[in-house]
Amino acid sequence: LELFQEALARLVQDPLLCDLPPQVTAEEIGSQVALEYGQAMTVRVCKADGETVPVVVVQNASVLELKKALRRHIQLRQARQGGVQHLSWKYIWRTYHLTYAGEKLADDRKKLREYGIRNRDEVSFIKKLRK
Repeated sequence: LELFQEALARLVQDPLLCDLPPQVTAEEIGSQVALEYGQAMTVRVCKADGETVPVVVVQNASVLELKKALRRHIQLRQARQGGVQHLSWKYIWRTYHLTYAGEKLADDRKKLREYGIRNRDEVSFIKKLRK
């Protein structure tokens, strides 16, 4: 384990990975490398409070994969900051839509490309209207 930690510390010193946090996970390193090789893209998710969260997904990701990546990103950030540990994602997806250019990302199986989402594009949370 100590050997792994030393190798990880050296790896994070690499110029391509220097913007990663000190307690980096293997998944974060993989995502960063995929970004550098053009195999992944960053989608900026604008929360209702105005905060923008950069989420890394593969180039041909579906809406469901974006939602899962957003969930992992938020949970990891909360664990590092010591904030609220539990969010009800079931409540969040029942209460909010993700939208891009005014269009709801309603079909979880549909690819982000089919909605026209590219690298560094911004999607937003919009509160669902009651029926």
